[in-house]
Amino acid sequence: MPQQHHATYLLISVNCRYSHSCLALYYLRNELEQYLPNSLAEPIQFSLNESYYDTLLTISNHPAKALFFSVYIWNSGYISRLITDLATLQPERPIVLGGPQAPFLSNPPPLCTIVTGEIEGINSSFYQDLATGKLKQLYQANRASSFTFPYHDEDFSKSLQNRYIYYESSRGCPFSCSYCLSSTTKGVTHKDLKTVKKELSHLLATQPKLIKFVDRTFNDNPQRAVEIWQFLAKNSSNTKFHFEIAPDRFTSAMEDFLTSVDLDLFQFEIGIQSTNPDTLAAINRSMDVEAATQTVKTLSALDTIHIHADLILGLPHEDKETFRRSFNQVFNMRPHYLQMGLLKILPTTKISTQTKEFGLIHCSEPPYEILATNWMDHQTLSSLHQFGECVESFYNNRFFRSLWNYLINIEEEPFSFFSSLQTICEANNFFSLATTQKLMLEMLCKMAGNRPDQDLLIEILCYDWLRCGHRFLPDCLAQFSLTETRAELRRLLPQILDNYYDHTNRNEFIKNNNFIKLSTATLREIKLYTGNQSGYVCIFPQKTNGVMKHHKSVLLPIPC
Repeated sequence: MPQQHHATYLLISVNCRYSHSCLALYYLRNELEQYLPNSLAEPIQFSLNESYYDTLLTISNHPAKALFFSVYIWNSGYISRLITDLATLQPERPIVLGGPQAPFLSNPPPLCTIVTGEIEGINSSFYQDLATGKLKQLYQANRASSFTFPYHDEDFSKSLQNRYIYYESSRGCPFSCSYCLSSTTKGVTHKDLKTVKKELSHLLATQPKLIKFVDRTFNDNPQRAVEIWQFLAKNSSNTKFHFEIAPDRFTSAMEDFLTSVDLDLFQFEIGIQSTNPDTLAAINRSMDVEAATQTVKTLSALDTIHIHADLILGLPHEDKETFRRSFNQVFNMRPHYLQMGLLKILPTTKISTQTKEFGLIHCSEPPYEILATNWMDHQTLSSLHQFGECVESFYNNRFFRSLWNYLINIEEEPFSFFSSLQTICEANNFFSLATTQKLMLEMLCKMAGNRPDQDLLIEILCYDWLRCGHRFLPDCLAQFSLTETRAELRRLLPQILDNYYDHTNRNEFIKNNNFIKLSTATLREIKLYTGNQSGYVCIFPQKTNGVMKHHKSVLLPIPC
């Protein structure tokens, strides 16, 4: 006979995207099952993109005895609306709020219960009160001494199906950055490696697409990090792994091992935040900038691990000039993704007590984005935020990688380049339009028209466009003719070209591939130069093996 449950509790998260999941729900579920073994704790996950009304009806029609919500800055407004409507509909049903933003919701219903801290550290009286319907308004949990594996086997075919899987091998952070919630607790708790490997084996057996380690600084213990990486590299098949790492805590053993990992096995998120010493000191972040720079350059050059680097806009002692230097330094590290996030003044963090000292003006509601500081007035910060949107659109994709390499090779200042591009984009209403690759190409071609290296830039842009797999050229590249180039090659190509075709498939070779004639200067920049004054480049349908997947290209061994 199926087990009879005395009560059902609905554990609810509202994620940014469908593919995301909420680790906290599963930790909570385990604690409820431990202390109230005759109850049923059911996790359910929604996303901000779903219909609000449908989400409300799903929850309101569920027979749960109590509702639990996990509240963060990105979903607090949505959840505030939900619990207000749910309390109006069902005023007697308990609502329990946990998560970092729970204590700071605007105007929560009067009968809501708020839990602060780690659920594993809460006093057992909470569960007694829950079972008897005598919940208090506030429960404060202590720091947990340990945390168990959060998932059940059936989760992977139900609430976690087709979602990212989040996993903690350690809890806490060795840093004490003043803007970060992790700084409000001290110390790091590590699971022993034997347990970590056992739990990861369990996860890998479910064949998830991505496991995101939520360890705040995964490599705070380098030897431990390498051992986990070695285990994953040996035992993973199609799963990718995401880590947050500190680049200045890398060792030669870590770098040596990473040279051997398979393409796309790992993703690294690297928080640089700023390279300005005064800023780093003000936010209590210790970092060896030189060591961090070398690490990111080394990892990016491997081209097997996706490197995501972060800068924060609006930090103390960061003016436009120091931010410019930080951006230039990080750009020249050649990460695959460069994010410029806004400083957020989160409640309970140290920086939230320093707003007067630093002149920090920020939004009053989540996510509490910075608006001005003693070093950046509102107009400057607004312009730099738009600058960041420009970088986000143009850089954080595979579209123009040869162009970015060119800028670094000629030692052009990246900040000046993107500032000029931002001006052109604003003049052409770019930020109000859908940011397609074609539109971005048009903006870059406009910019090229104002430069002495216009012809070279346009050729590089055309090459990058074709490397992304396009079979046509847009109007801004009308000076090139793929049809004429293909006709030239029909005349010039021999009947047999070793390693490419023989006389039986010559026509298919010409038909199925794309071709462009490029100058010597461009061939040098894209590293296809072999000594000819100019040459025909063939672009194949097959993709390259790097992090940024482009179509393979080769300089054909024929004279122009």
